Amino acid sequence: MKKSTVLLLLLFSFFVVQAQDQETPKPVAPYSQSVKTKSGILFISGQIPINPETNKLVKGDIKAATGQVMKNIGTILKKNGMDYSNIVKCTIFLTDINDYSAVNKVYASFFERQYPAREAIEVVNLPLGAIIEISAIASE
Repeated sequence: MKKSTVLLLLLFSFFVVQAQDQETPKPVAPYSQSVKTKSGILFISGQIPINPETNKLVKGDIKAATGQVMKNIGTILKKNGMDYSNIVKCTIFLTDINDYSAVNKVYASFFERQYPAREAIEVVNLPLGAIIEISAIASE
């Protein structure tokens, strides 16, 4: 194989990896975005509403923020060969429990059948000043 072909393949591989990285926001601390066990259980770390296209946090609008978090979770599910129907458990962290009803309306729209088990917890602060964070567990 010629050196130029090898270089071109390496360059192409770099851009493919970069494009995949832009589908979901990069973790904001030293953790894995998700971990899948050999038995097919996917643990998705808490996702905050970062738009992967702009790398900016969605602020102020709880419905928009919830939608962004759920889209980010959906992308992680898809990368692992799953979809929202595979989610069995979620934990929602809110900085204002009064947003509970608005969050439920957006959250529910991502599920077609049975909803996963879930809890919602009010917290004082979230990373980067986010107003919502959702973690999930999915199973094949």
